[in-house]
Amino acid sequence: MEARYAIRKNQLLQECQVAPEIFHQVMPRLHTFMAPFVETLCSQALHQHARTYVGGLLSDVERKNVESMAYRFGQERLPLQRFIGWADWDDALLRQELRHQVAHHLGHNEGVLVFDPSALAKSGPEWVGVARQWCGRLGKVDHCQVALSLGYVSAKGHTLVDMRLYLPKEWSQEKARLDKAGVPTASRGYRTRHQLALELLAQHGATLPHRWIAGDDEMGRPSWFRRRLAELGERYLLAVPSNTLIRDLETAPPVYSGQGHHPQRSWQRVEQWATSLAEDAWRRVDVRDGAKGPLVVDIVKRRVVSRTPRRQQGDEEMVVVLRYRDRDNQQVVQVDFYLSHAAPATPLWEFARVAKAEHRIEECLQRSKSEAGLADYEVRHWTGWHHHQTLSLLATWFLVTETQRGKNGRPRSRYRRFAKASRRSCTRCSNAGRWPRCCTNASSDCDATSWHVSIIGNSLTDWLH
Repeated sequence: MEARYAIRKNQLLQECQVAPEIFHQVMPRLHTFMAPFVETLCSQALHQHARTYVGGLLSDVERKNVESMAYRFGQERLPLQRFIGWADWDDALLRQELRHQVAHHLGHNEGVLVFDPSALAKSGPEWVGVARQWCGRLGKVDHCQVALSLGYVSAKGHTLVDMRLYLPKEWSQEKARLDKAGVPTASRGYRTRHQLALELLAQHGATLPHRWIAGDDEMGRPSWFRRRLAELGERYLLAVPSNTLIRDLETAPPVYSGQGHHPQRSWQRVEQWATSLAEDAWRRVDVRDGAKGPLVVDIVKRRVVSRTPRRQQGDEEMVVVLRYRDRDNQQVVQVDFYLSHAAPATPLWEFARVAKAEHRIEECLQRSKSEAGLADYEVRHWTGWHHHQTLSLLATWFLVTETQRGKNGRPRSRYRRFAKASRRSCTRCSNAGRWPRCCTNASSDCDATSWHVSIIGNSLTDWLH
C-alpha cells in the first residue's frame, strides 16, 4: 500500500505544477467570464459596478465590504453601495446564467445535489432574517442569519449554485419589520428550511443533471422530507442524528408465543445498533486519495424502518453507516449515519461516493467565505443580501473554473466559445437560444483541487480602469 501511494503521491505533486502561462491572461479571462452575466444588466454603469464588485471579492483586501473594495480601486463608495444595496437589477438572472454554466461545465448524470443550511453571525434586529438561533460556526445559539445553500458535486468538480435566506417564524409575524427590510410579499410566508430546499430543487433540478440528493443531519431528520423526495422520484442519501430510532428488517423478529399480536422488532438508536454489529459486518472501501494518503472508510448497510415523530413506523429505507479511522492508530474517530431509499442492491462504494459528496459543500462554503467574501457584507436589506450573495457565487465559480484550467493545463479560454454557443438553439429540445446548456452531460474522472488566484489582487486595478 505504501509503495503504491508513493507513486500516486508523485503523480499528484506533478499535477500541482502550474505553468506560468496559466496566469498570463487571468484579467482578460475574468473580463470574458463576466460578459454573459453583465449582459443581463440594462446599463453600462451596472456592468462596470458588477465587474468592480466581483473583482473586489477576488482581490487582496482584508475586509471585502463595499467601502474597502471601492477604495481599493480608487472609486466612489456611494455608487457601488447603491448598486449592491438597493439598485433595481435582477440578481435571479445572474444566478440562472450561473446554473446553466455549472450544468455545462460540471454536469454529469451521476451528479449530486447537496443541501446545507449554514449560519452567518450577524447582530442587530434590523438585519434581515437575524434571530437567536443555532449558529454552527459559533457552536451555540446566538444572533445570526441562516442561509440554505445548494451545491453541485460531480466527477468534474463542485461549486455552490444558489442560496435562500431563511426567515424565522417570528419574522413572518411582524409586517413592519418585513417592510423595513424590503422582503417581497411572495417571500413573507413562513417556510422551513426543507420547504426552501424543495423550492430550490423544483427550480434547479431539471437543469442540473443528477442522480442523488444529499444533505446533513438537519436535512435528513424529518421523515416527511425524505418521503417527499421519494414521491418526486429523487434518490436521496441524507445524514440523520445518532439518536434516530430504527428497526432492523434483516434480523429475525421475536418468536411468536401463539397469543395476542405478533411481536415486533425492538426500536434501537442507530448509534447503538451500529455499535452492536459484529466486526465482520463492516466492509472497507477506498473512497479517494487524500492529502495524507488513501481515504479508507468502514461501511455497512441494512434494510430498516425508522420511527416518525408521531411514534409510528415509517417507510422502508436503507441505513448506511460510515466509520472513519485515525490514520496512525486506526481508532474510530468519526461515525456518520445516513438513510436512503435506494435499492438494496446499490453497491457500498456508491453510498460512500455520495456521502463524500455531501461533505464537499462544506469545502465550497469555506472557499466562498475565505476567498470570495461570502460572509463579508454589511447590507441589512433583503435586496442587498441577495445582490451580494449572487456576486459572491459568481466569484467562487470563477475560482472553480480557474482551478479546472490549472489542472488541465489548457490556457485557452472556454468562456468566449461558450458565450457564442449559448446563443444557438438546441436541436434536441425546446430550450431555444440556450444551447448547449440543456442537453450536455459529458463525463470526466477529474476532481478539482482548490487553489486561489492570488495574482488577481495585483492586477485588477488596471483591468477595472
